[in-house]
Amino acid sequence: MTIEHLDSGEILSQAVVHGDTVYLCGLTPTNRDLDVAGQTEEVLAKIDDRLGKCGSDKSKLLSATIYLTDIKLKPAMNEVWKSWLGDLNRPTRACIGGVELEPNVLVEIVVNAAK
Repeated sequence: MTIEHLDSGEILSQAVVHGDTVYLCGLTPTNRDLDVAGQTEEVLAKIDDRLGKCGSDKSKLLSATIYLTDIKLKPAMNEVWKSWLGDLNRPTRACIGGVELEPNVLVEIVVNAAK
């Protein structure tokens, strides 16, 4: 079974496809002036884009890990997350707070999906 690395750089690949599984790197917002809801919306749009480029979409999510700088941000992030998923089945998920991310980044999300 082949392994495909997409948009690889010196540190990481933006995505890796192994068989029928897509692994995305941790995605963060570009606009760091937004609140956690806005940053989450931006990151989820990036996830949609990357999954699409790999032949998948959010309906095929298997798991997600969400990193927040402060766990108190979780309710606002959850509202955006629930809206983004709509009526789709939920992946397994972990949400970790108190993480030191890049300056002014409030959220980072990592997902895996089936093709």
